[in-house]
Amino acid sequence: MKQLDPAEAAIAHRVDQARMLDNTQAWAAINTGTGNLDGLAALAGLLADTFASLPGEVTLRDPAPVTAIAPDGREVDRPHGRHLVLSVRPQADRRFLLTGHMDTVYPADHPFQTLTWLDEDTLNGPGTADMKAGLAVIHEALTTFETSAAAARVGYDVMINSDEETGSLASAALIDELARGKVAALTYEPSALPDGTLAHARGGSGNYAVTFGGRSAHAGRNPQDGRNALVAAADCALRLKAMQHADLPINPARIDGGAANNVVPDHAVLRFNIRPKSTEAADRFANDLKAMLADLEGAHEVSVHCQGGISRPPKPVDASAQRLFDLVRASGAALGQAIGWQPSGGVCDGNNIAANHVPVVDTMGVRGGAIHSPDEYMIVPSLIERAQLSAVVLHRLAMGDAL
Repeated sequence: MKQLDPAEAAIAHRVDQARMLDNTQAWAAINTGTGNLDGLAALAGLLADTFASLPGEVTLRDPAPVTAIAPDGREVDRPHGRHLVLSVRPQADRRFLLTGHMDTVYPADHPFQTLTWLDEDTLNGPGTADMKAGLAVIHEALTTFETSAAAARVGYDVMINSDEETGSLASAALIDELARGKVAALTYEPSALPDGTLAHARGGSGNYAVTFGGRSAHAGRNPQDGRNALVAAADCALRLKAMQHADLPINPARIDGGAANNVVPDHAVLRFNIRPKSTEAADRFANDLKAMLADLEGAHEVSVHCQGGISRPPKPVDASAQRLFDLVRASGAALGQAIGWQPSGGVCDGNNIAANHVPVVDTMGVRGGAIHSPDEYMIVPSLIERAQLSAVVLHRLAMGDAL
């Protein structure tokens, strides 16, 4: 095992847990549900001020346009907040990407809005683990890394988006732009388990909305003249479930449509999610879905329109990614931290980064648990653990540790 060298020991010693905790509490006190544009704007301003302490240029980038299908089948705009980007030494030959997100799953009217200390080491609150604390870790790790001579050898971008929790549709192109050409990437989702276990390989995810257009008619007088869009949607849900296999979990999630009980429904919307475990499974599904929808259209004499697709490609761990995991584990061992990993069925921006052939470890954030629930918590001592870990990993990457 490679021990800490004097420079690594020095940067690890400079990590300031109090500063990270103060930032985490201040940022978690602001509601940043993905749809809360005012809250996101307020936090983006605070983050811009904080990250301006690092060298380089901070910008707030406009979100890409995103549309969604309303319950009545109309396509509507879905607004999003701006994304923060910090670019440091953009002309460096070796550059890294560090990413996080400022949004949470808790909307502005959600009852879970306050922070509560459960004990001296455990803080409960919205977005504490996922991932306001992770943002504090990014800033602290880079602040300490910049005190080392090695920092001048490399450059990096930091991206903090506003829409990760809903699939990063408004930031996917930005992630691709920033990932291209990077030597490695670190993403600050919370650990996969409270003991600090990292997420390793990930499956993918795709969300779809299928709109069915039928023909209304009186349910008693002339039902034969109607074309029941709701029945077509239900048939589609059953057919989708029959297409499921071990490498392709499929979840028909919701059907909207219909009106009065005595009217044959002339519209319906079926929403579903898929979790392909390989690119091959995703590609096969795309072809099978097209054929199935065409058959439904003829069988039920309805119009069919499908919106959506794979937003998180499957993330296998190739040889270069495994070397990055090994580097993280060795860095942790030098700090006295035992680092392990396991596959995950969840998805995140790490999927998108890996799709650009960049090795990424995407659970470098704090230890915690119960995310996406009012029981969400972070383990406070993990702030210093994870910031030290990131700082040492960055130093070793800067010094040319091979990937």
